[in-house]
Amino acid sequence: MTQQFDLVCIGTGSAASTVASQCRAAGWSVAVVDKRPLGGTCVLRGCDPKKVLVGAADAVDWIRRMNGKGVTQNGVGIDWPTLMRFKRTFTEPVPEARRNSFHQAGIAAFHGAARFTGPASLQAGDDLLEARRFVIAAGMRPATLGIPGEHLVTISDGFLDLDALPPRIVFIGGGYISMEFAHLAAIAGAQTTVVHRGPRPLDGFDPDLVALLMEGMREKGITLHLEARAGSVEVHDGALRLKASRAAGEFYLDADLIVHGAGRVPEIDDLDLQAAGVEWDRRGVRVNEYLQSVSNPAVYAAGDAAGSGNPALTPLAGYEGRVVAANLLHGNHQTARPGAVPTVAFTIPPIASVGLREDQASAGGIRFRKTFGSTEGWYSSRRIAEPRSGFKILIDDAADEIVGAHLFGHHADELINLFALAVQKKIRASDLRKTLFAYPTHASNIQYML
Repeated sequence: MTQQFDLVCIGTGSAASTVASQCRAAGWSVAVVDKRPLGGTCVLRGCDPKKVLVGAADAVDWIRRMNGKGVTQNGVGIDWPTLMRFKRTFTEPVPEARRNSFHQAGIAAFHGAARFTGPASLQAGDDLLEARRFVIAAGMRPATLGIPGEHLVTISDGFLDLDALPPRIVFIGGGYISMEFAHLAAIAGAQTTVVHRGPRPLDGFDPDLVALLMEGMREKGITLHLEARAGSVEVHDGALRLKASRAAGEFYLDADLIVHGAGRVPEIDDLDLQAAGVEWDRRGVRVNEYLQSVSNPAVYAAGDAAGSGNPALTPLAGYEGRVVAANLLHGNHQTARPGAVPTVAFTIPPIASVGLREDQASAGGIRFRKTFGSTEGWYSSRRIAEPRSGFKILIDDAADEIVGAHLFGHHADELINLFALAVQKKIRASDLRKTLFAYPTHASNIQYML
């Protein structure tokens, strides 16, 4: 059956839902297509459920740190099956709620794999959808590891839906997924190992603060194998065995669960983009500054599937969705230039960053001064028995403006937003230093960081 629309969006996450709702509100006929449950990665198998689990682990870790300081930790731990049931109270209602939301807005929702059949048509299950415009916002999937036994490796979706936590877990990769889940698993009682091919994990964050993070991970009992590559996975004596290698030679790790945390790629390889005349590369759909396909003007892309050069973050997906909607409705006039975008790895404690790192500021020819220090001796860390915390702030010498802020410690995930505002609005460091914040709070420490 052939159906015609003004707009068809592939995906139902932040980017696609934003475009679909705004174009529908303007009177367009709109359809969305998703091969997965409606809702997208963040709310179903990413940011939101992850934060529920990490929040529980953080609470347990907090009590353990305070043991002997007026808090008793007897019996404190994570009941994994009960925690998972709590997590599902957030995720399970989403697909039906999203379907109802689309229905009430007059947006047609199709469930099935989307595949372009031409420049202005795509197949969605048994339906052929034709449209004046298309938006590709299909998100990301785990990158292919390309190793023997890859089918034995669990992806992050599976980890977030475990009914029981295995006693021995190995994570492949040192990005957000592995670092966050490794903390969760270790605090929940699993023997936890991370294998990462680089010299340090989380290479997008400040290296000095990552060093503090790694010290804390080792203190939590997490084993880090750096500059080591995963080679193969096999079943051995009823468990899994990962063969890895480094300069000193090969080594083996036995585990009950091996988790893929080695990066993600745009989930566009099954869309048959060639049939639509849409160019793409490893970063996603090739787009111009308006997020329009460089090769098919009827197609736009937003979020993780767009090769815009912007980070793959949920707030940016929604932002790019708004940019695409504005350009669809009123012609190309808005560009995707989000400015200062904070990012957080929800380790325990979290590490956060906004603006430039030292190496980036130096490469850009910026003359800057740096303030850097560990803060475990500060009141804000001592009162919660936090053994590792720190900051690094980069300030443009000439303009006295903050060009980069990097934080590690509890509430870094919230405090980084104040620095994002300072970077975005070019607030002078001297003005920020004079600002009075409520005391005692982590924000009241800002004056000592500048």
